[in-house]
Amino acid sequence: MSKKNKFESNPTNRHNKTKNNPFSKSKKSHEKKQSEFSPREKNKSEKIISSEEQLIRLNKYIANAGICSRREADVLIETGAVKVNGQVITSLGYKIKNTDNVEVEGHTIKNERKVYLLLNKPKDYITTTDDPQNRKTVMELVKGACKERIFPVGRLDRQTTGILLFTNDGELANKLMHPKSRIAKLYHIVLNKNFSGKDFEKLSNGIQLEDGLIKPDALSYAMNKKNELGIQIHSGQNRIIRKIFEQLGYDIKKLDRAIYAGLTKKNLPRGKWRFLTEKEIAYLKMI
Repeated sequence: MSKKNKFESNPTNRHNKTKNNPFSKSKKSHEKKQSEFSPREKNKSEKIISSEEQLIRLNKYIANAGICSRREADVLIETGAVKVNGQVITSLGYKIKNTDNVEVEGHTIKNERKVYLLLNKPKDYITTTDDPQNRKTVMELVKGACKERIFPVGRLDRQTTGILLFTNDGELANKLMHPKSRIAKLYHIVLNKNFSGKDFEKLSNGIQLEDGLIKPDALSYAMNKKNELGIQIHSGQNRIIRKIFEQLGYDIKKLDRAIYAGLTKKNLPRGKWRFLTEKEIAYLKMI
């Protein structure tokens, strides 16, 4: 026996006349209103919708070009650093077409195709796009990978090895680096001496640094050795791993990032890079 639909009309009301209901309209009245729109007016409406779909907010266009975040783009717009087709735009919410010419601080930008690249960083490379001291930078390792201008997401210090993400997707990069995203990072650490059980327990419960309380998401000994650890954190503070162990009285002999936002260095030799798969890109955008 089928269940009765709770939204089914009451049988006693089925034969009620709609003319007594001020909120009901006859089918003829509805059809008449529909017929009032001529084919010409319909086409005009469709053209307006089509035109709107081609527009994009100026701050989003700048962020998509890999210049900065949307919020930072708003600041550039308000300070008069952005021109559209030669005209300074200071209005937030301004929309443009993809065919418009956009300049930021005198440089023409383009909304290029998005590129996502993963590098297994070796030692002695600085994570920056330009170094005034002419030291080796990670950009040298990905030179020629693509014609688009890509940049590193976050940073690894000079002596730290492991995976480093590059992209020209400014919006995604800022999302991954924002503390609210709580992006997980897994590091393999080799210390100058065995890590005591007392310090293991202390770190597991969280330790107080100048930057605040730091508590690992996960901590374990690695490779069955007491001087090697695996530690997972979501903090994006600069040199946070080194600060933790310095406070506990240990020197880090080796620091390697094995996982970042679910990305691993599997089958990726040191100093080599690869493009992300469509599946990996989709995952990052879902975080």
